[in-house]
Amino acid sequence: MTALARWHVGPWTTRGTRVGEPLEAGRKRTPDELNFDVVGLARILGRWLSGRAELQVRLWQNELRPTHTRLCGVHTLADPDNASLLRETAEEALAWLGERAPAGYEFVLTDAVELRPLLNLDAEVVAVDAVIQLAESTLPAARLAASHVRRSATGDWYAGDAACNWSGPHHTADTATAAVQTARADLVEQLQAANREDLAATATRWPPIPVEPPTR
Repeated sequence: MTALARWHVGPWTTRGTRVGEPLEAGRKRTPDELNFDVVGLARILGRWLSGRAELQVRLWQNELRPTHTRLCGVHTLADPDNASLLRETAEEALAWLGERAPAGYEFVLTDAVELRPLLNLDAEVVAVDAVIQLAESTLPAARLAASHVRRSATGDWYAGDAACNWSGPHHTADTATAAVQTARADLVEQLQAANREDLAATATRWPPIPVEPPTR
């Protein structure tokens, strides 16, 4: 089983209302729309569906997204049994995502599918994001230390997150990765200076720096 690339911590779907909450048209998905987004996210990330299941997804799409310009937060499935089937399919999709969470992270469903770091310092793999969260203070090296390396459309390499680049452009993935590694070393020193030796000691169990796409 291949773990998913760690694109970013936080929501991976649009936020929605939960069952029983008032709808927020134009701002949040309905519960049915949110469940459909969970199913769609897993499909985008590689979950295979049978031909019959794909047809069912198209039927849900026709009912929940009748036009490309439709207003979100207003569409629900007319048949309760159909809505129940969608909810069960979304639960299966979330379980599929959970089995492929990057080491040191977990997928959870709140009002969106979110990727969160596991806050267990005794775990075999401790994410840098978890260390930063547990530090409960702003450390200068934190942002770059938690970065992953990504190649741009121009061929240059950057270190950053899903929204911003914090280092680059670099000519090679190796130099971008080295920038993140330096930031990780700086983060260890800053944690030790802040008397958080418990967090600094996890550095030997931090996951490798993600590189997208992987270099050969």
